[in-house]
This record gives sequence, structure tokens and C-alpha cells, in this order.
Amino acid sequence: MSAKAHILIIDDDANTLASLARAFRLAGHEATVCDNAARALELAKAERFDLILSDVVMPGRDGIALLEDFKAIGLASPVVMMSGQASIEMAVKATRLGASDFLEKPISSEKLLLTVENALRVRHLEEENRDLKRRLGRHHIVWSSAAMKEVMALVEHVAASETRLCIRGETGTGKELIARTLHEKSGRRNGPFISLNCAAVPSELMETELFGHEKGSFTGAASRHTGKFEQAHRGTLFLDEIGDMPMTMQAKLLRVLEEGEIERVGGDKPFAVDVRVVVATHRDLEEQVRQGTFREDLYHRVFVFPIVLPPLRERREDIRVLAEHFVRQLEEQNNWKLRKLSPEAIAELERYSWPGNVRELRNVVERVLLLAPADVVDAETVRRALPSAAVSGGGGGKGLSAAALEIGMLSQRVEAFERETLLAELKRHHHHMTNTAKALGLERSHLYKKCQQLGIDLRAIRQTE
Repeated sequence: MSAKAHILIIDDDANTLASLARAFRLAGHEATVCDNAARALELAKAERFDLILSDVVMPGRDGIALLEDFKAIGLASPVVMMSGQASIEMAVKATRLGASDFLEKPISSEKLLLTVENALRVRHLEEENRDLKRRLGRHHIVWSSAAMKEVMALVEHVAASETRLCIRGETGTGKELIARTLHEKSGRRNGPFISLNCAAVPSELMETELFGHEKGSFTGAASRHTGKFEQAHRGTLFLDEIGDMPMTMQAKLLRVLEEGEIERVGGDKPFAVDVRVVVATHRDLEEQVRQGTFREDLYHRVFVFPIVLPPLRERREDIRVLAEHFVRQLEEQNNWKLRKLSPEAIAELERYSWPGNVRELRNVVERVLLLAPADVVDAETVRRALPSAAVSGGGGGKGLSAAALEIGMLSQRVEAFERETLLAELKRHHHHMTNTAKALGLERSHLYKKCQQLGIDLRAIRQTE
């Protein structure tokens, strides 16, 4: 295997655990051993493994039952099963439950390493395929305006460099999309793109989110946690809403940017990381420096080259192409019937001021598609999807229309459902944010932000349960 992997080995026989761990370590990999299924499940919930190797026949809960548990929590790691009492029926059942391979004991070191290498290679290809689909769809930048043409020209100009960039713009203008595009056009494109929303992470968790922590470094640290800097090694780290980072963390971030080294919480020595840092904010950093809420030395470190995203109201030429793009995207994602926006519907969209920018436009388009009675979306449907007071010529001060009130009630019900779902998933995953985010198909930073939007106090619910 060419890359170092972290492998979890599960077997009730101590000699087997020792010999397999030794084989993997001699091959340059990290091995964690476990002698029972219950402990293995807890480890899989708390820590990310590149691969899991499990025996089938074990006292208590066996390996097949453990596979079912892994499937229930949405485990992404490939699992290779092994047994000295193998049967075709057992192998078929394991494969149906998601096992990537099935090995019969005794296993030679050569066969073991080759099987694991193949499983890791398949997983890597699957991840690349998912990432490519995500890049081509969700993260595709759509524009036609002169203002965005200038922005994209700047992106092309600086992407290949290692210059630190600060992306500025109102909330919802697409700052993360620009950061991803910078990464994809850079020499680091084959490395990871990792993002962290500084406004969505509680201040007491910021250090461990950025730098990670060692097992036992504080109460509740049951295993080692890899921070965002380490995850982004040889890639790009995008720090969104940098202006919301606590002052104490600003000093630590400055040291990392100056020295290129991090130290996990509870660690005893720093180690080097190779990361390009791109930051973004909707705040006035210069004013924050003057007020003393943002360090001037950090400002000069991150604000080397600014890219300013214009709000959607200043590039109305983009509204039509964006709306049509979102129609296609949403129809594909939800398997909805094909709809088309009429010229009158587009005109209504273009009259709106879009305080929430591109993000708000996407939400409105989704509401429009839910409300549209026909294959061609008309202007009336758009007016129903928008707050009537905000639409030019939409009622002369009559306030919200009945349709807008209906949408408000629908929004409340959707929000209540989202809150209930998040709370249930958090409880099911013992408030482990990484596993909860995976189960919901969200990025960890987006899960924190969603909890904040829905008024979910993570610290409070941990204390009450």
C-alpha cells in the first residue's frame, strides 16, 4: 500500500490481534486493536478509520451482527471480514451487508496486505467519483455578468500561486464556491479541500476543531481527533467568517501561519503541516482592527490578496442563469418533473432585491417548484413564493399575502421537522458531531451552523442527558 492507513482490527484472539497489528505496522500503517464487537462499535463512532478488519465468530455479538451495526450508523470505511469457520452462506451474507471482502483463516501476510490494498483503492476511487460529481453539480459556479467576469479573472490569475486570499462579500454570495474553485485550479487540486465556518463553532471547541486533540487530553476525549489543519495537509483549508474567530484563537492561528506547525490539544510536540489557507468574511475587518476585535498582525497575514464578491442585486444579469441552473439542479436531485421559468416569472425574480443573495435565490426557486401547478412557471407563482412587501408593485403596502403566510407556516413546519430530525440523530450518535454529520450527509461545519440556525444548544442538551 502506497499511503499510510489507520486500520481497526477486531478479533477475540489476542495472538491474532498481535500478529495482524505487527504485519500492518511493519508495512508502515497504524493499527488499533479491539477484542469485542461492542467496543469496536464505539471506536468506529468516535474515530475515523481507513479500513476495518473483523473476525466473524466472536463471543457475544459476532462479526455479522457488527456489520449490521456499522450499516445502521452509516459507516463509510470499507470492512474486510475474516473467519476460520468460513462458509459460502456466511460470505454471501457479509457481502450483502456491505463487506468489501471475506478472507478465510489462516491468512498469509501477502494476501492480507493485497486484500486491504485493493479495498482501500476501491474506496479511494469511490471517493474520487463522489467528489467529481459534487464538483460538477453542487459546486459549479454559474454567471454571465461583467462583475462576475472580473471576479473569475482574478480567480484564474491567483489560483496557481500560494498567495493567501481573503474572499469578501455579503452572506450568501458564494464565498465557499469561490474558495473551492481556487483550490480546483491550483497545484493542490489533488489534495483535500477542508472548510470550517468559524461562526458556527462554539469558542470552546475552536482549538480542537482546528488543531485536533490527543486521547485523554480532556474529559470526554475518548480517542484522538484530527483537526482541520491536519486534514487539509497538502491541500487547502477554507476558514469562513474569519472575523468571528475568538481573539485567543487568532493568536494561535497567527503562530501556525508564521511557523507552519500545529500541536494537538494535549500533545507534547508540534509537527509540520503543508496547507494553503483561504479565508472569507462578510465583516469589515479594517473596522474590527480599529475596534480591537481582530488582531492587526493576523489581518496582514490573511489579507494579502482580496477578492470581493458583489451582491446579487448588483449583478442582476446573473439572476436568470442562476435560477435556471437551480431549476435543473433541484429537479435532478429530487426526481421532479421538468419545469420551465416563463419570461414573466424571471422578470419577477429580477425585480426582487435579494438580501440573502444567491443562497436566498436557490431557496425561492425550490419554493417556486413546490408551488408551481403547471409545467411552465408563471409570474403569479413567483409572487406567491416571495414576501409580497418585497416585490416591486406587489400590493402597495397590503403586507404579506395569504400565499406568503401559507409559505411562512410551511417554513415553520419544515424548520420544526429539521430540528426534530437533528435532535434525534444527535441522540442516536451520542452527540458525536462527525458521525451525525455523515449520517445526515452534511459537512461537520454545516451541521454546527444548522444547529445554531435552529436554536439547538449543544452544550445544554449534553448536560441534560
